[in-house]
Amino acid sequence: MPAGTSSAPVRSAIAGLGAIGLKVAESVDAGIPGCALAAVSAQNLAGARERLSGLKHPVPVVAIDALEPLADIVVECAPAHLLAEIIEPFLRAGKKAIVLSCGALLKHDLLVSVARASGGQIIVPTGALIGLDAVSAAAEGDIRSVHMITRKPVKGLVGAPYLVENNIDVESIKQPLLLFEGTARAAAAGFPANLNVAVALSLAGIGPDRTTLEIWADPALERNIHRIEVDADSARFSMAIENIPSENPRTGRITALSVISCLRKMNAPQRVGS
Repeated sequence: MPAGTSSAPVRSAIAGLGAIGLKVAESVDAGIPGCALAAVSAQNLAGARERLSGLKHPVPVVAIDALEPLADIVVECAPAHLLAEIIEPFLRAGKKAIVLSCGALLKHDLLVSVARASGGQIIVPTGALIGLDAVSAAAEGDIRSVHMITRKPVKGLVGAPYLVENNIDVESIKQPLLLFEGTARAAAAGFPANLNVAVALSLAGIGPDRTTLEIWADPALERNIHRIEVDADSARFSMAIENIPSENPRTGRITALSVISCLRKMNAPQRVGS
């Protein structure tokens, strides 16, 4: 391409218009170099059109199965059970998918195979965590252990399948309560709306069956707190983050910002971080 010219912007679709999807849509509409909002899908199409009425550049609001022809990349911000329906058409077309419901990837191993065969790519952003670049770097050597401790306000955990199945009432607790100890795979199954961060950590490192986790409910907290301990042959390190919840108490505000940062890096002339 001759000097002084620029490529066409990447057409971006957003699937799901909750707290994260709406923030991403508004940010892309406001302007991310090399990126253009092309289409949006949501379970309530009429409601989505209303929520997007303030965009400077209106875009089609369509059903999930109509997204792929309209965009080069899809940002999945939807309920986990819709993951395959949203991203598989993009992957089969050799396109990219940014996935937030990464816990659902553990139930859909075929999606990675589809991406490999077609030249597509599944991208899991850092989301509400910190230091996935350090974990993935350490994984190039030998990681002996990865342990994560998550502490959440009670309202961010209410309704989780693990709590329902085990008849655990967190709404009445007065002191911090350890709810779960186990693997990232088990946590993703028991807390599908809460622990995508644990799966992202496991995918960056030693996998969902070796990454271990504690989940605490704490009635005194107003933020979601994650602490990670990694022991590897290249380094021993710990990381902690306290996330301010979005309007959805299960999701931190920084999650949407992580997606926006990921999109901004797609065509950036300078990229910091691996």
